[in-house]
Amino acid sequence: MFRSTLLLCLGVTFISHAADTPAAAKAAMLKGAAYMRSISANGGYLWRYSSDLKLVAGEVQASASTIWMQPPGTPAVGQAFLNAYEKTDAHQLLDHALAVGDALAQSQLESGGWDYRFDFANPQRWLRRVDTINNSPKDAGRRRNVSTFDDNNSQSALSFLLALGSHCTGRSPLVERRILSARDYGLRKLLEAQYPNGAWPQRYDGQPKTAKNYPVLQARYPKAWSRVYQKQNYMHHYTFNDNSQRDCVLLALKAYRVTGRKEFLEAARRGGNFMLLAQMPAPQPVWAQQYNANMEPAWARKFEPASVTGGESVGVCQTLIDLYLELGEDKYLTALAPAIKWFKDSSISKDRWARFYELKTNKPLYFTKDYKLVYSDDDLPTHYGFQSSFGVKSMIRHYEKVKAVGREKYLSDQVRAPLTNKQRAARAEAMEKRVHAIVAAQDKQGRWLTKDELKTRGMKFGERIETRVFIENLQGLSDYLALLK
Repeated sequence: MFRSTLLLCLGVTFISHAADTPAAAKAAMLKGAAYMRSISANGGYLWRYSSDLKLVAGEVQASASTIWMQPPGTPAVGQAFLNAYEKTDAHQLLDHALAVGDALAQSQLESGGWDYRFDFANPQRWLRRVDTINNSPKDAGRRRNVSTFDDNNSQSALSFLLALGSHCTGRSPLVERRILSARDYGLRKLLEAQYPNGAWPQRYDGQPKTAKNYPVLQARYPKAWSRVYQKQNYMHHYTFNDNSQRDCVLLALKAYRVTGRKEFLEAARRGGNFMLLAQMPAPQPVWAQQYNANMEPAWARKFEPASVTGGESVGVCQTLIDLYLELGEDKYLTALAPAIKWFKDSSISKDRWARFYELKTNKPLYFTKDYKLVYSDDDLPTHYGFQSSFGVKSMIRHYEKVKAVGREKYLSDQVRAPLTNKQRAARAEAMEKRVHAIVAAQDKQGRWLTKDELKTRGMKFGERIETRVFIENLQGLSDYLALLK
């Protein structure tokens, strides 16, 4: 069982049945991981690399000494290494994960989180925590020190460090101390960054905010709102865009589960209570993308108007369901009933919603390619999702199932009995075709190359290494090997 050989002839992969598939899968897993480590910057990663490594990028073009935080960047790759190690016990993978942890410790900001990127060749551009442990540099005020909670940036880094912490024993004491110290400091700053009303900012400058400037208020409609982009700084807005609040709440819950410290559970509860405060009153009992300090929907970027959103409101609903299941407090589930009705009444076509709806009138809002706010969708910019299914149907199904069966039964149904040996063998055999494909796609250097042309942000990629693909393949191989342990 589980036997095949990969023969390479003139660039074409043939499969025969003489070698051990698990052995081939493990070899491919370790070879792929070693190659990725070889192109890392001090243990950290970008999103993509041209096959000759001359063009590299995160969201935008970067240098070989730069790492990216936003998934699928550095923390996501680190988590993939760690997950694969936990499934296979291959110590090389833990070494790679610890290197990622150290890269994050070395790039952590004094404000506690991370910027989108960090360049090891120019560290003086950032005010790092490691630079301020003894004395703050004289030019500290001119360095970048804004942690971002946008795009699961700082949250993914701290989530990975939480997962890595229990493995920081018996390796390099210096690296272990740096990783654990960065984790603890970052979590303390996560609590510090939370507003009095329970929200987190999109970006945090290291200065705690007081109720005097950020009072605890219920969401409300502004008396008037401009239909023209305001060009205001939205860094301190209460922001749901890109699920930033959801990611903070889930991180706080994870920190509570890992550490047992009640302050993290309370932070998650406050985050949920903010979501209740932020729910708009009738006739639109959903959420805005972002709010100003008066708890009024506000503009952010030039294509993100003051409105309610059919997009990010889904993430809020999912978070409230999660908090109900975690805490057992009915208020989180109760708040969803009017929101679900709004979704059912506000689709623009079958299983499709607009990203933005005009305040009170509930008319879908769009932009033209030159960013004029209009009601029609015939001249949309292509870089942004102004219409989508947004996962609304699956969220509603989730809500209705939880409500129908009740919290205790729903949670008990999630507990699965361990697989029998026969079930594990059957699942492994079912995965063999995918494993063969992953192994066959790997080249002699250990790379999985994506070959279609990609044009993005003024760059043109041909044959390239995508960290997203690496993560998927590492997971596939390690899942298969875990079934055979």
